[in-house]
Amino acid sequence: MLTPAQIAVIFQGNEQVVGRGLAVLAAWALLNLVVGGYLLARADRRYEPYYFQAMNVGWGLVNAVLAGWGILQLRFSVPAGLSMAHLFREQLLNENLFLLNAGLDVAYIMTGFYLRALGRHPGRNRPERMLGFGRSLWVQGGFLLAFDAVMWAWLHWQGQAWLQQLT
Repeated sequence: MLTPAQIAVIFQGNEQVVGRGLAVLAAWALLNLVVGGYLLARADRRYEPYYFQAMNVGWGLVNAVLAGWGILQLRFSVPAGLSMAHLFREQLLNENLFLLNAGLDVAYIMTGFYLRALGRHPGRNRPERMLGFGRSLWVQGGFLLAFDAVMWAWLHWQGQAWLQQLT
């Protein structure tokens, strides 16, 4: 059995991993907002890059909100009466959240392929929009898939290390 001090160290380690991941997501959001916004302002609406950058800015906003909310949820002090059961619940929740998100990321990438195919269909109204949105979904989905996979692996590795402390 672990002592309360050991439980506190594990809790703080978990919060640190999640916090670092949220910092990466926030940086990605900022990059999309700044670079995407800059390039969007200079793009011609008649061409694919305009819609690519517009979608990137939209993703930047969503990711900024998610990263900000997550950062606000971080706890820098250990809750009173923290138990191993609580730690395991939190660990499982976080791991499952990143796995679920990885599945959604694959759906984003596949939707990007679908939109690109629609944009190439003859007679399609405003194909540049479908092409730009589809390309953005490839980029955003690809980054988020890598991010979620790394976060899941990091948390899973950390959880396995905890289990070894118990045996």
